[in-house]
Amino acid sequence: MNTLYAIGEMLIDFTAQETGALEQAVTFRKNAGGAPANVAVCVAKLGKPACVVTKLGRDAFGNFLVDTLRHENVGTDYVFRTEEANTALAFVSRDERGERSFSFYRNPSADMLLSEHEVCGIPFQRGDILHFCSVDLCDAPVRGAHVAAIKRARAAGSVVSFDPNLRYSLWKSKEELLSVVKEFVPLADLIKVSDEELCDLTGLSDEREAVLQLFRGEVKLVFVTKGKDGASVYTKDGKVVFRAAATGSKVVDTTGAGDSFIGTILYQLLGRGFEGLSAEELGEMLYRANRAAAYVVSREGAIPAMPTQKEVF
Repeated sequence: MNTLYAIGEMLIDFTAQETGALEQAVTFRKNAGGAPANVAVCVAKLGKPACVVTKLGRDAFGNFLVDTLRHENVGTDYVFRTEEANTALAFVSRDERGERSFSFYRNPSADMLLSEHEVCGIPFQRGDILHFCSVDLCDAPVRGAHVAAIKRARAAGSVVSFDPNLRYSLWKSKEELLSVVKEFVPLADLIKVSDEELCDLTGLSDEREAVLQLFRGEVKLVFVTKGKDGASVYTKDGKVVFRAAATGSKVVDTTGAGDSFIGTILYQLLGRGFEGLSAEELGEMLYRANRAAAYVVSREGAIPAMPTQKEVF
């Protein structure tokens, strides 16, 4: 079977148990997190092979994350360890609607030290998927590792997926982050963005006009997520399929919602690709992905909240 390879950060989310500002929080719950790892766990829980490509510290938190991946049947062959930096941490606060704010501790963290030569042994093949986000596109060795992995994946005929997942607090400026993301957009076959991220990346408020700005280089599909308002998918010829989001879920925590969405999409594309997909097939993919996200927001955490195949399909 083909494999999803998710490259980038894996970290510990310490989620405040009280709503409100982080400085007012008293109690925190430890959860495994990091967007690429969340996506890999989603694919694995739905029933297909997934592997995380990252670097963790030789510390208790790194041990916990490796144990978590193994418990979720996610491959750890490309999870490297180092004593040069600690495993990344994130402290998460939530408002009354379950919307999150993050405070990261990673200057540097172990994931930022992943190097080019460490990704050269990944056995990409046609039908595999390489998925990445923007947190680890920072000016560190890990950016070069992403470039090398993308080149190797494309040369092997694998699909490349990019979720910008913008985290401005990790960058010197908003402009620097957006500039780097725009460099990587043309390298992906598939882009997933939220409606807010789409506006930030293009400066356009009209969704269709904004999406068309992303069809550069290798980009063939663009997914736009809109929270409770559902999601859209655009093909390169400008066609769009829309399906309303699943309803009836009480929002407890939005952490991992977008990762479950794209994870469910990639699960459906793994080994199949997207050439020749009909509007009906794309609509069904959106329905399943929205259903997965609805399950995730009704639970706390990201990896612990990822749905099973029975819940989504």
